[in-house]
Amino acid sequence: MAFEIPQIPLADWCDAALDWATDHFSGVTRAISAVIGTGIETITDTLVSLPPWVVIVAVALLAWRLTTARIALLSAVGFAFLWNVGLWIPTMQSLVLVLVSTAFALMIGVPIGITAALSRRFWRVVGPLLDMMQTMPSFVYLIPAIPFFGLGAVSACFATIVFAMPPTIRLTALGILQTPPELVEAADAFGSSRWQKLFKVQLPLAIPTIMAGINQTIMLALSMVVIAAMIGAGGLGGEVWKAIQRLEAGAGFQAGIAIVVLAIILDRITQHVALRMRVDKKND
Repeated sequence: MAFEIPQIPLADWCDAALDWATDHFSGVTRAISAVIGTGIETITDTLVSLPPWVVIVAVALLAWRLTTARIALLSAVGFAFLWNVGLWIPTMQSLVLVLVSTAFALMIGVPIGITAALSRRFWRVVGPLLDMMQTMPSFVYLIPAIPFFGLGAVSACFATIVFAMPPTIRLTALGILQTPPELVEAADAFGSSRWQKLFKVQLPLAIPTIMAGINQTIMLALSMVVIAAMIGAGGLGGEVWKAIQRLEAGAGFQAGIAIVVLAIILDRITQHVALRMRVDKKND
C-alpha cells in the first residue's frame, strides 16, 4: 500500500471562512452596498441626464486645465466617438464605476502605503499580501463580492478596489522611501516632528510617484470593470459580455474599441499630470 500524504483542505477552510464572514458581516455590507449603490446610481443618472455635448465640453475643459490643449482635443474627440457609436450610456456607467473604485482605492491605499513606508514591520506583513493580490486571477475577486454585496455595480466596485489597489500602496511607499536622505536629515536638524517631516517633506516629494500609482490603479480598475460585467455591473464590459453570449463579433469589437478609447483618455490625462508634477518638483 502506497504512502499517501493527507490533503490539506484549503478549499474547505476558505468556504468556512467565507460562510463565517457572511453570517457575521453581511448585514453591515448590505447596508454599505445600499449607500454606495445609491451614490453610483445618482452620479450615473446625473451624467446620463445631461446632453452628451455638455459632458464632452466639460471633460475637454477639465483636460485642458489639467494637461494641454492637445490632450483636451483628444478627450473631446474620443468622447464624441463614443457618443457617435451609440455607447454613451455604457461609457458613463463604466466611467463612474472606475472613478468611484479609484477614489476608494486611494482612500484605503494611500494611508496603507504611508504606514508601510514608515514601518518595516508593517511592510513585511503587507508586502506578501500585495503579491498575492496582484497574482490572484481577477475572476476570483468576484466570488466573495456576491454574498457580501449581491449582484450589480457595488460588487463590481468591491472587486475592482481589491484588484486595483496594490499599485497605489506600492508607489506611495516607494515615493516616500525615495525622499533624498539629505532632505530628511535637514528636516531632523530643524527639529521637525515625524508628522511635519511626512507632510512637509516626504509626501510633497512623493506626489509624482503617487500619481504614477494612481494612473496604474485607474488602468487596472478599467480592466476589472470589464470582467465585473459577469456579475451584472453593466457598462462597456456588459456590452462585451452580451456580444460574447450572442456571438456578435462586430458589437464586441466595437465595445472593445470603446474601452480602449476610454483607457487612452484617462491614461493620457493622469500621465501628463504626473509628468507636470515631476517637472515642477525638479524646478523647485
